[in-house]
Amino acid sequence: MYDRIVKKVETNERLERVETKIRCQLAGNVRNLHLILSDDGLVMRGCVRSYYSKQLVQHAVMKHTKLRIRANEIEVTGACT
Repeated sequence: MYDRIVKKVETNERLERVETKIRCQLAGNVRNLHLILSDDGLVMRGCVRSYYSKQLVQHAVMKHTKLRIRANEIEVTGACT
């Protein structure tokens, strides 16, 4: 049980580092990026200004993690708040 909790905390910390790395790489093109680990894969959430930025985020996640992407729920809007 303890090992499972430790592994989950380590995974969440790693995902937070990946989120930060992607935010820096895309220099303001993504807002409120969150990577959520579910039992059957990774869910990406956030806001971007273009479909191209959404694609860049997805490719960056694939590059920095080896996790299966279950859903890309990143919203494309003209301006992110």
